[in-house]
Amino acid sequence: MEEKKPTPPKNYITPEGFAALEAEFQHLRKVERPEVVRTVAWAASNGDRSENGDYIYGKKRLRQIDSRLRFLMKRMDIAEVVDPVLQQNLERVYFGAWVTLYSLSRESEHRYRIVGQDELEPSKGYISWISPMAKVLLGKQAGDVVRVQTPAGEESYEIVDVEYGSGD
Repeated sequence: MEEKKPTPPKNYITPEGFAALEAEFQHLRKVERPEVVRTVAWAASNGDRSENGDYIYGKKRLRQIDSRLRFLMKRMDIAEVVDPVLQQNLERVYFGAWVTLYSLSRESEHRYRIVGQDELEPSKGYISWISPMAKVLLGKQAGDVVRVQTPAGEESYEIVDVEYGSGD
């Protein structure tokens, strides 16, 4: 009997997020890697490699680039692009939504976008769909109150608005 391989976890990503992964992959492959290869080849032609900083650093940088390329390839291979613009029930919170929350304890507003793990950018309000906050928000709508466990303790938020699109 053939043993089944475990299914890799879903890697949901927005079209913009996938484009960013692809752009980084292409930049590394077509620009950075060839430049480093040229530097390493030049440094190797200078003779003694054991004390050649350009050669040693170049080889190390090449390994880093190749490692990142492999990582990006794997992430793109398992990526499942979800376009938030195509969502149904736009009044509810789903992947790709911008959600405006009102903190009931701090009396302040917060705005988050639920995105893929490869798109996290807290400074922009991008949170992962698997984060505790996003998990609590999924499926909810404006007017709902949610409770989230934070490092400072449990917080309550009212969902003020749900929107889809760029929102930036």
